[in-house]
Amino acid sequence: MKKLQNYVLGQWMSGEGDGVPQYNAYTGEVISTASDAGLDYGAILEYARRKGNPALRRMTFPERGRMLKALALYLLERKEQYYAISHLTGATRADSWVDIEGGIGNLFAYSSLRRRFPDEPYYIEGETVRLSKQNTFVGHHILTPKRGVAVHINAFNFPVWGMLEKIAVNLLAGVPAVVKASEQTSFLAEAVMRDIIASGILPEGALQLLVGQGRGILDHVQSQDVVTFTGSAETGRRLRAHPAIIAHSVPFTMEADSLNAAVLGEDAVPGTPEFDLFIKEVRREMTTKAGQKCTAVRRILVPESLIDAVQEALGKSLSQTSVGDPSVQGVRMGALINRHQLARVREKLQLLAQTTPIVWGDPDTFEVIGAERERGAFLPPLLLRNDAPLRHTLTHEMECFGPVSTLMPYKTIEEAIEIVRMGKGSLVTTICTYDRRIQREYVLEAAADHGRILMLNRDSAPESTGHGSPMPLLVHGGPGHAGGGEEMGGIRGVLHYMQRTAIQGHPSDITNVTRQYQPGAQQTETPVHPFRKYFEDLAIGETLTTAKHTVSEADIHNFANVSGDHFYAHMDATALEGTPFTGRVAHGYFVLSKAAGLFVDARKGPVLLNYGIDECRFTKPVYPGMTIGVRLTVKEKIAQEHDPAREGVAAIPRGIVKWLVDVYDETGETVAIATILTMVRRRTEG
Repeated sequence: MKKLQNYVLGQWMSGEGDGVPQYNAYTGEVISTASDAGLDYGAILEYARRKGNPALRRMTFPERGRMLKALALYLLERKEQYYAISHLTGATRADSWVDIEGGIGNLFAYSSLRRRFPDEPYYIEGETVRLSKQNTFVGHHILTPKRGVAVHINAFNFPVWGMLEKIAVNLLAGVPAVVKASEQTSFLAEAVMRDIIASGILPEGALQLLVGQGRGILDHVQSQDVVTFTGSAETGRRLRAHPAIIAHSVPFTMEADSLNAAVLGEDAVPGTPEFDLFIKEVRREMTTKAGQKCTAVRRILVPESLIDAVQEALGKSLSQTSVGDPSVQGVRMGALINRHQLARVREKLQLLAQTTPIVWGDPDTFEVIGAERERGAFLPPLLLRNDAPLRHTLTHEMECFGPVSTLMPYKTIEEAIEIVRMGKGSLVTTICTYDRRIQREYVLEAAADHGRILMLNRDSAPESTGHGSPMPLLVHGGPGHAGGGEEMGGIRGVLHYMQRTAIQGHPSDITNVTRQYQPGAQQTETPVHPFRKYFEDLAIGETLTTAKHTVSEADIHNFANVSGDHFYAHMDATALEGTPFTGRVAHGYFVLSKAAGLFVDARKGPVLLNYGIDECRFTKPVYPGMTIGVRLTVKEKIAQEHDPAREGVAAIPRGIVKWLVDVYDETGETVAIATILTMVRRRTEG
């Protein structure tokens, strides 16, 4: 029998004692034990702060993103060995795909986010705030990596996804992690961790793993740390109240199991695509991972006139679900994680069935294929029915964390929303309807009680990822009973591991710190046109002041003919009564185009192409006879990756330069301001 090891303090170490037994879900045999008892949790966390944190926080976002991509590719090459181990947890191939390749997919998703962050270790948020009349004192927000460690306390149901989806976020933010895997399934997390460490891709101290119960680890958290928890609401509430969490104001995000609902619209009668989609989606959510998902559908709400039809259709669909060992051909649903979990589900099922009887499935009499029912942790899909959901409230309070859901009727969509809200906060809900009125009312009224809402119908279904699939770049979490936390969420999730700080000073000071030009900061000019310079040679704040041009009526006519824009304000001086204009006004896009003509150096040089416009505002009308000039300033520089083995632009060493284009008139007042982007060649391969 194997005894798992922890990876801490830069080495693999065994915990004291026999450890927690881990079981084969089909045979009940002990396959390994897990212990982290006797380890020095304080030293483990300090090691992450002292070793992993400095190494990660020195890296730029692109460097961290490339690190995640390399790790994802490395693990993807070894995925089949994880599938073999995952089978022991009771998972089917499809279940394991969500866990294994879904987790690796999170690494890829967060790697791709590197392009939306600056080529720096920090992040600048929002716009400059002007704090004085003369603009000599301004403010901004900078986010820097916290100097602590992320402590992830994970659940048993997704040992790979649960680990990788969290560390993808904190590693991109520049913060190390200690993963406390569930002691029930840490044998799979340990296998993945061994490959992560063997890859050598992460810096020392960036990631550590505990395979046991982790009792006492929160005693050592400090103010710069972050704690995340996935599991039961009861355990989460207890951990959130830990004295160290409270004493040090440690950020604590919790994702708890919740009583998620799926609602069938009144229009979705039998024979419609939506009715069939609803049955298919509910069945999938009841049987995937044998119902052991925090996002699984626990409450099924249907119009009272359709409840019998839904019960019949859902029962017929569930009857196609064969239970047993997924290695046997034809088995559609595996086992629960172990017989201890099976006993807990049965105990709660017995309580629920007192007021909401089982109307499909038999927990005591069912066929198991390829295994022995008495030895494995098997349970068939079970459908309960609650004909009085406003009166029998245990349905909305107690969750069977298995293939168990409750069918219930509603009279109106307003009542459906009321019933759904009785769950007191959920991770996700689905509204299945093709009626836009019902869809809109449900979403707007139910949103406050949910972290995510799936709108399912014939239009979205072909590419929908489904009710139970949280996506990496969208928030995963929910209010109330669901824990109030927010995992993932793209940039939002990354910023959770960073400290937001307001910085104040002269625009030149803010520019110096952020390396992003702030209006009003010192500008420098050189005799060489900036378009003649390579990416490395351009300095933030470097400015070109152009020649000037006096706008004429001929300019307006010519631009209208070229662009096809004959809007009345440009062409008809008799139509301006009641408008902001005192005469025919130049096209805003002419002003911007003319500005480009003034600042562009036409000769071939390091500038490769125009990459786009981030923002543009026309702040003052330009009339014939007015004279405009341009100040073109280097605002920000972002290096790009290149691959000599590829063709075209991708093979060229290059970077993106953001330019502040300030177009002003003869009075010196700004008439248009924009941020444009150019792709500029680098002179080096770095």
